[in-house]
Amino acid sequence: MRNGFAAAAAMVTLFSGQASEPMPSQIGDEVVELFEQLRTPLLRYLMTLGLHVQDGEEVIQEVFLALFQHLKKGKRGDNLRGWIFRVAHNLALKQFRSTKSKIERASVPIDEVQTEFVSPAATPEEMLEQANSEERIQAVIQALPEQDRRCLFLRAEGLRYREIAEALGISLGSVANSLERAIGKLSRAREQVGA
Repeated sequence: MRNGFAAAAAMVTLFSGQASEPMPSQIGDEVVELFEQLRTPLLRYLMTLGLHVQDGEEVIQEVFLALFQHLKKGKRGDNLRGWIFRVAHNLALKQFRSTKSKIERASVPIDEVQTEFVSPAATPEEMLEQANSEERIQAVIQALPEQDRRCLFLRAEGLRYREIAEALGISLGSVANSLERAIGKLSRAREQVGA
């Protein structure tokens, strides 16, 4: 994957009319490192927005090419991780608008994004109980307001409050309030199912 992305970055250099200047290896290395760290969390987040895997992969490629161009122009940011998620979020929304009839606007069910948590040694009764609990929790997540759900998903991907605020274009207070509401509702739901 590293060589493929480095080749794409080199192509951007060629097409930008600056082929005579060598690609600064520092920028290329930084972009590749961020790509390797954030590709999977970005894809999971894009899937929760309703993009299919293939569309998500295309958005991720666009994000990292934009990051390469951003850094090559000498622009820096204190929070590149938040910048990357914001650009991905905006590109996903743009893709929704351009292909409105082809993509369902409903979020992908969280069980399609999560890995399987059921132990292979679990009894059928335990598996049924766990499936019922997960169903109730997922229903609570899907019932959350869109902003609360997005904040929750980004927090689950390890973003700090400031990064979430930047990615979604909202204030820190809004992030804190959204997460407090979402976590409170999830805690109450877990208590009700005995999890």
